[in-house]
Amino acid sequence: LWNNYFHLAVAFLTQESLQLENFSSAKRAKILNKYGDMRRQIGFEIRDMWYNLGKYHEHLLLDVFIQCLSQGQHKIKFIPEMVGPMLEMTLIPETELRKATIPIFFDMMQCEFHSTRSFQMFENEIITKLDHEVEGGRGDEQYKVLFDKILLEHCRKHKYLAKSGETFVKLVVRLMERLLDYRTIMHDENKENRMSCTVNVLNFYKEIEREEMYIRYLYKLCDLHKECDNYTEAAYTLLLHAKLLKWSEEACAAHLTQRDGYQAATQGQLKDQLYQEIIHYFDKGKMWEEAIALGKELAEQYENEMFDYEQLSELLRKQAQFYENIVKVIRPKPDYFAVGYYGQGFPTFIRNKVFIYRGKEYERREDFEARLLTQFPNAEKMKTTSPPGDEIKNSSGQYIQCFTVKPKLDLPPKFHKPVSEQIVSFYRVNEVQRFEYSRPVRKGEKNPDNEFANMWIERTIYVTAYKLPGILRWFEVKSVFMVEISPLENAIETMQLTNDKINNMVQQHLNDPNLPINPLSMLLNGIVDPAVMGGFTNYEKAFFTERYMHEHPEDHDKIEKLKDLIAWQIPFLAEGIRIHGEKVTEALRPFHERMEACFRQLKEKVEKQYGVRAVPSSLDDRRGSRPRSMVRSFTMPSSSRPLSVASVSSISSDSTPSRPGSDGFVLEPLLPKKMHSRSQDKLDKDDLDKDKKEKKKEKRNSKHQEIFDKEFKSTDISLQQSEAVILSETISPLRPQRPKSQVLNVMSSERRFSVSPSPSSSQVTPPPITPRTKLSFSIQSNLELNGMSSADLADIPPPLPLKGSMADYGNLMESQDLISPTTSPPAHQRHLPPPLPSKTPPPPPPKTTRKQTSVDSGIVQ
Repeated sequence: LWNNYFHLAVAFLTQESLQLENFSSAKRAKILNKYGDMRRQIGFEIRDMWYNLGKYHEHLLLDVFIQCLSQGQHKIKFIPEMVGPMLEMTLIPETELRKATIPIFFDMMQCEFHSTRSFQMFENEIITKLDHEVEGGRGDEQYKVLFDKILLEHCRKHKYLAKSGETFVKLVVRLMERLLDYRTIMHDENKENRMSCTVNVLNFYKEIEREEMYIRYLYKLCDLHKECDNYTEAAYTLLLHAKLLKWSEEACAAHLTQRDGYQAATQGQLKDQLYQEIIHYFDKGKMWEEAIALGKELAEQYENEMFDYEQLSELLRKQAQFYENIVKVIRPKPDYFAVGYYGQGFPTFIRNKVFIYRGKEYERREDFEARLLTQFPNAEKMKTTSPPGDEIKNSSGQYIQCFTVKPKLDLPPKFHKPVSEQIVSFYRVNEVQRFEYSRPVRKGEKNPDNEFANMWIERTIYVTAYKLPGILRWFEVKSVFMVEISPLENAIETMQLTNDKINNMVQQHLNDPNLPINPLSMLLNGIVDPAVMGGFTNYEKAFFTERYMHEHPEDHDKIEKLKDLIAWQIPFLAEGIRIHGEKVTEALRPFHERMEACFRQLKEKVEKQYGVRAVPSSLDDRRGSRPRSMVRSFTMPSSSRPLSVASVSSISSDSTPSRPGSDGFVLEPLLPKKMHSRSQDKLDKDDLDKDKKEKKKEKRNSKHQEIFDKEFKSTDISLQQSEAVILSETISPLRPQRPKSQVLNVMSSERRFSVSPSPSSSQVTPPPITPRTKLSFSIQSNLELNGMSSADLADIPPPLPLKGSMADYGNLMESQDLISPTTSPPAHQRHLPPPLPSKTPPPPPPKTTRKQTSVDSGIVQ
């Protein structure tokens, strides 16, 4: 009965027809004159009835006498159910009503504390209800002030609730601040402000361990990111939810499944679904490194816990694509901007604070500033990068400060070794938390002849609250400190950056020969041509003089380091100019020749003064070799050495791929790119010299390639004898020969080979020759495939003996002919594989003409 009374009274008090603030001033005045503010009257009655629950009295209500006994005995029955209705009543925008009813909350706290020695139920309920009420439009700044003042006064007078009560009041006030900010901008067109307020609220709920409310705002933030196509940030947001879950069969609580799209009964199932969605968003955001990391964790569950091999295979295919994207896809590097919002005209959550923003793809500072000023049309742009004084911070206006900052690379330990620039470049602009802004400062007397001598650098370091990218495209700066860089230290840093830039660009061109040459041209010319940049002569004039060394003896080690960096620049430049010479067009040939002349002069001077440095092994190993990212290497055991090398996509007589599981996928020959052709009529001695150089170039291949090279070494050495092997219609003596009429030789101008592994056998004697009707391939079908008909096979030569190695004629081109070699050595000199399955052989090809060339030693034992 009492419960019904309270709910009915609150419903009457909060009905829409009594909310006078929603009426016009004339209508409001008329109602007040005739009826007064009935909300205040009902509110006072509710207050009195609540306090009467704790006193002995007789009260007539619907002809029923209610006897109330000791303090709090009946009140505790209405906690926490009546917290929500009471809160709704106190939020009515009527000052006297609020002052009269807010103390009810302290009475509820006191009642629960006397019963359970805490007021946890009341605290949880008021936080939950306050979130819904404020989001629904109730509450304002005045309510926050009254709530803080009234409850603090009551708590501080209580012997046991002084400390815990004050902590609770401060907590609720902080929540109201964030909720009011969130409500203010909830319908704002500026979604970035909505994101900031959402993060403020969810961080608060995380701090007080309100998991249900925390997840609720996580999904609000995720939806905002998806509306703005911020897929990376959406992925990081969902990841926060996934981290709350376990890989277990534990039942999934209702508050964990905030979306209807998730059909999961256990936490493990829900985490699986979340991970798949997160990986999808990371892929759309080109954050493949993060997708791979999550994929590995998910693959571990599929393989060892769920045993879902179908899902595992699909996931591994995705991961393989992610790895390929990392080394092949060019990702634009975003710029980072420091933005300060100064003045009392800004909302509280950004007022007088500095943030680091992550720009969008290809977004310049001018475009970013224009977008920023569009959000705050009344703001004034500051023209200085120095922090403003209190006059601007305390003014009523809006002042925006914006400038570009440079992310400070923080490589994971596993990359503290020579690694491809395509891999490292990701970490230069991602997973960064420290940013720097450098400003030149002159100290001492100005030297018109050399400005480097007194050019100091004032570097400001900004540290954000979290790493970027994250759940937002910006984070607040939590700490700022400044360091000064001396002119000599600045020279060392500049020289190191220049060397790194040359090295990185050289590696890019080695990895991808199709890159445009213009950036390389400008970089090299700006360094070797003193008329463009002045070179490092300015450093020599400023720091390598007797006067400087005498005045700064403590800089001796730094000077030696600078000299060493200058010396090391020469081999980097040499490699860059070599690549430039190979790719330069005839129109730019004069430009290249001038650059070479300047480099020769520079090299002679540097090597004379600072010594000679060897070419870095990382460059030497990679030179002249195929791009690592483009090579698909594979290994073969020693028991299955290849007898021939050709296209894996060769088709056998039954129109199936010649290798099981290849699905027609073409693997290019895994030989050095510049290896001499075996179909030449004659090998020049110059080619033999080149072959010796190729030994170094082959080192750049992957480990699998190196294993393949070892297996293939025995066949390759035979082609690199000191004397050139002249190939004609006579097969090389290194390979046992057969009679002219008993061997088919295949010629191709493109020299494509197929891998036909043969099982190892301990026996040396050849196996019995199977009948001709049992051969396992059809030459006729292959000839028809390449444009030859059976009419061309009129003259049938004698039957063919079994060959010593498997041949694959599936890759014959239309231009290829069939010829017969010279005589074959005795059978005991050949090493033959086990007998082949028997099939009907086709008729052999016709006799060949003298114009046909013989096969080279591409088919080896």
